[in-house]
Parts: sequence; structure tokens; C-alpha cells
Amino acid sequence: MGTRAGGRRTGPKCIAIVGPFASGKTTLLEAILARTGAIPRQNPVSSGNTVSDHSPEARAHAMSVEATFATTEFMDEQLTFVDCPGSIEFSFEAEPVLAACDIAVVVAEADAKKIPALQLIMRKLDDLGVPRIMFLNKVDKAISGVRDTLKMLQPASSVPLLLRQIPLRKNGVVIGSIDLALERAYIYREYAESEVAQIPGDDKARELEARFSMLETLADHDDQLMEQLLEEIEPPKDAIFDDLAADLRDGAVTPVLIGTAEKGNGVLRLLKTIRHDAPDVEATRKRLGAPDGKATVVQVMKTIHTAHGGKLSVSRILSGQLADASELFLSNGTTAKVSGIYRMLGKDQTKLTSARAGDTVALGKLDDVTTGQTLSSVKGGIKPLVTLMPPQPVFAFALRPKERKDEVKMSAAIQRLAEEDPSLSLRHNQDSAETVLSGHGEMHLRVVRERLEGKNQIPVEGHAPAVPYRETIRKTAQQRGRHKKQSGGHGQFGDVVIEIKPLPRGSGFQFTDTITGGAVPKTYIQSVETGVRDYLKSGPLGFPVVDVAVNLSDGSYHAVDSSDMAFQMAAKLAMKEGMAACSPVLLEPIMKVEIVTPSDATSKIIALIPQRRGQILSYDARPGWPGWDVVEATMPQAEIGDLIIELRSATAGVASYRATFDHMAELTGRLADEALNANGKAA
Repeated sequence: MGTRAGGRRTGPKCIAIVGPFASGKTTLLEAILARTGAIPRQNPVSSGNTVSDHSPEARAHAMSVEATFATTEFMDEQLTFVDCPGSIEFSFEAEPVLAACDIAVVVAEADAKKIPALQLIMRKLDDLGVPRIMFLNKVDKAISGVRDTLKMLQPASSVPLLLRQIPLRKNGVVIGSIDLALERAYIYREYAESEVAQIPGDDKARELEARFSMLETLADHDDQLMEQLLEEIEPPKDAIFDDLAADLRDGAVTPVLIGTAEKGNGVLRLLKTIRHDAPDVEATRKRLGAPDGKATVVQVMKTIHTAHGGKLSVSRILSGQLADASELFLSNGTTAKVSGIYRMLGKDQTKLTSARAGDTVALGKLDDVTTGQTLSSVKGGIKPLVTLMPPQPVFAFALRPKERKDEVKMSAAIQRLAEEDPSLSLRHNQDSAETVLSGHGEMHLRVVRERLEGKNQIPVEGHAPAVPYRETIRKTAQQRGRHKKQSGGHGQFGDVVIEIKPLPRGSGFQFTDTITGGAVPKTYIQSVETGVRDYLKSGPLGFPVVDVAVNLSDGSYHAVDSSDMAFQMAAKLAMKEGMAACSPVLLEPIMKVEIVTPSDATSKIIALIPQRRGQILSYDARPGWPGWDVVEATMPQAEIGDLIIELRSATAGVASYRATFDHMAELTGRLADEALNANGKAA
């Protein structure tokens, strides 16, 4: 025993700070930076002057909306902390960060309402194989004891939550902590290093009980420790620390430290645990499958467009050395030249001449490089180490500039924003001629809009995207269409007889002809179909027509005046007059919706579905997700636009959904009238 961890890992480390919304992540980062001397004092989040609050949007909404990088030094070692947003709407910011970091600090608190959000974060860490430490924050405000709190939080974690500290209380007030590995007490001092003290006699029994519980968990992975516990032999402290480090790096346990970030309490013990126990960049490189050797390998964690410095690619150097003006290869074989290397402290940058393995730095002007890409010094590049899979968008609005002259400018600005946030989706809807921006919630897209108007000075207008209604017919009709025009010289003549009939739902469009005797020459039959198809782009109700069959049965032509265009016009006339007699009806798209929700909110979700004209298909436990359910339903697309707002409101911000097209259904009555009026058609 004592050699499992292989000693302390030195060199630069990268640490992601994650946790549910409002758990205190930004406050913890401020406390860390103040304690390590990177900033002169710890600024409260309420001041709007923290390192993470460098964007107007973060200050306006009092929440982190993007990952913030801050590099500092502690006991002669370089540590880069990344404050990741806690809201699920901005959670994708953490994906490329977590992939390339060495360890995560999960900030949690004794709040049962935040357990589902915590579970989402812990599951992501599991998926990526990232070791983690939990910092149990706001311990001074907790009503229940820390061991009861851990029992409450344990369902969110797939591995044991291993308590390393317990609170030290005086007259019911938390005044410090007891370290179970060191068997030492620490008396808190606000914004200063804690005072080392002996464990009070009244707390000794409590400490021994908690310590034995910690050792029992460690013994699950150390046979020698198990034997010592069974024989009641006190294990050496260095062996205990070795087990703690080994189990953390292996992902076998999640050590739990306690404190109050707002007062700077518990921060020094957290920093020392990171320094002693956290893995280094070599472990991260192996986890990502980066090639061995001396080649320089760089993983891009975030893209930033600055007002004056241009594009920055915040990156982790996984191996090798990197000098300014170095040439790197992308995975597709193209080259990128580094133009500037910078150390980050929020919005502030310090220029460097080089970077080494383990460093987290911003690289300047890599114009063709995007977040998540892998660069290397290997000629031709290496395969990507990270595959980013943004979740399906759940909220959208149609966007246009208030002034047409800004259209090109807006398009370029959105392109830059999408580089910074790959979870944004932009598409052009040809049916409605709308530019539709999609994201992960109302706040997500509100921030995008604020950046367009603030950072890019482009006033924009947004509204709910148009629903892709269609129309079809209920009856069959036969109609003649004749286009005849004489204006000197050659005239225009086309004459057709068509039969229009409905098809089963989902059949689309069919065109046939039963012409005999050359009533319509073969050269013009295609022209008739072209005219019919052109008309079907907008039927009598103003929407594209589907599930219709048209047969060309008769007609006539003129040897001189007939033409391709004349027969197209004749077909359109026949369709216009014939469709009105076919009892046209509006169709709306019906989506199949799969909602994932915490089980304690399932009843609320089931209740709101019928309110949106939905039909519940099933609900069941979510496989592999204790405490979660999956609700399946069908729902009109028109009702889904703001569904996510209601889902998140009912689930403390964590529910989500996936929607896929299922079928088209007839829409009549008041809702049909509203859809027609919105489209500029009378009902």
C-alpha cells in the first residue's frame, strides 16, 4: 500500500468548475483567484464585477452564459480554472472544456430541488470519463448534517460520494472543518487562510466514526487497507492519501470537501487536494486517445471573437511544445498558423512566447479552426480526439434585421456567434422565407439577440417561426383550362382537361395522363405537369398542396400558337378553378414528442400535454436514469414553439424533449381560421 497513485502529478493542470445553476461556481472561482493572488480581492457575484461577469449579458442576467478561463499559480504550480455555466440552456459550453480538462470540481449544495440538475452533470462526467471532486458549498447555511446531505445527493452520482471533511460547529454555527485524512481541525477566517487546531474532544467520536466510514470505502479498492481495518490496525497516513489520490484518478470515488465560497472558507484545502490528488495532462491525453510521442497536439476548447484582437481559440496543449508563429495541421490536412499565444484571466490576456504540454492558452487568428477540433504538428494532421454532438434544439425564433441594409452584416455576425457557440443552429426556411435561429431555450436565444444588438450593433426583430401548414382536398373534380391570347404575330394557345382527386394522407403528389389520339402532343405533357406543380406551391388556402393526384385526360392544341408556356398557363388555370371545387382543407404537422423529466414532475408534464392539444402515448421510467421518466406523446407543431419554457418551469429547469415529424392532420374551426388569417387568407 502507498504506491497505487504513483505520487503527485506535477505540471500545469486544467480544472473545470461545474454545478447546477446558482450553486456558487463563479463565487468559488473568485475565491480561488483571490486566495492565489491572481486578483487583489474576492468580488461578490452581486457586484457584477467578477472575472466571469465580463460580458454585458452575464451582468444583465446575473448568470454565467459562457465558459470563462482563468489561469493562476498555487504553490509554484500553474492551474487553469474554467467556470462553466450552470443553466441547462448553456450547458453545451462545458462539453469541449470537460473533454480536455484533467479534473472537474462539482459545486453542489444541500438543495433537493437541484439534484436532477446535478445528476445531468455527473452523468456527463461519467460519459467523458472525467475524474471529479465535489465541493459542498454554503455549508454554513445548511440545515441538515453533511452526511444526511450526502445521502440525499448520492443518487445523482454513479460512484460513492466520499466525505473527506466534516463541519466543526460551535453553538450550532459552522466555524470550521475537520479533515478526516489529516485528523486535524481548521478554524475558518473570512477571506483568509484557516487556523489549524486540534480536534475538540466533544467532536472526536464524530470524527472517528466519519473517518472509519471513509476508510471503509477506500478499502473496497485496497485489500491491504481492508485487512488493516479488520485487524483494527491504524493505516499510515501516507497510504491513506495514496488511496485517496488513486481512487480519485481512477474515477472510483468522488471525494467531497466542504466550505463556503462566499467567505473564502474551505478554498485552501480544495486547492491542496487538487495539487496533490488531481491527474495531469498525460492522463487526459491517454483518456482522449492522443498519440504517444513528442508531437505537439492541441485540443480547441472554445472560440472567442474579441472586439480588437480578432478570433481567439482557447486550447489545451496535450503534448509537445508550441511557439508563436508555429504551423499546425488540422485533421483534414489543412494548415493553420498560430499568431499570438495568450494566458487568460477572464477578459484579460497576457502575451506569451511559447506554451508547453498542460498549458491552457488562447491562440490567435486560427481563422479556419473551430471549437472541438484537434490540431497537431504531425504533417497531414491526426484524427479528431473529440466529437461534439450538440443536443437537439428546443426553442427557435425567426430573425430579421430591422433595416434591410443590415442583412449581410447580421448573417456574418450570426456566423461568428455560431463559431463561439456550436450549439446554435441557423437555417433558411424556403417556404416562409424566414431565417430561423434555434437553440436550447428562451434565455439562450435571448442572449444571442442581445449580442447581435449590443456587441454587433445590429437591431433585430424576432418572432415565432411559421408553422409549415399544408392543404389538401376532400373531393374529386374535373376541370378544363384554356389559355388563349392573340396579340399580333404568333399567339398563345393551350387547352387541357384535368381530373383532380384526393390521395391517402402521406402519399404526396401523383401526375398521370390518359391522352389518346394526340389531343395534347407528348412534347407538351411535361409542360402541363410543370404548370400543375407550380400551382401546388400555393393552393386556394395559401399553403403548399399535398396528397393530390392529377390526371391529364384531354385537351387540344394549335400547330402554330401552342407552346410550352401556353400549356403551363392552361394547367394553372385548370388547377385554380378545379381546386376550389374540391373542398380544400388545411393540414397541420403533428409531431411525436419524447419528454425526459424528473419523476416527481411527471404528473405535471402529463397534465400540461392535453392543454396543448397533445395525446399521451406512454410514460415509463427512463432506462439507466434513476429518478427520471420518459413521456411520449403526439402534439401539433403549432403547440411546441414555447413548450420548453413550460417544461423547464415545471422541473426546476432540467426537463427537455426531442420532437420528430409524425403525420399531417386536418385542422378546422377557430384554429384553422387563425392560421389562415395569419397567412393573409380569408377563412
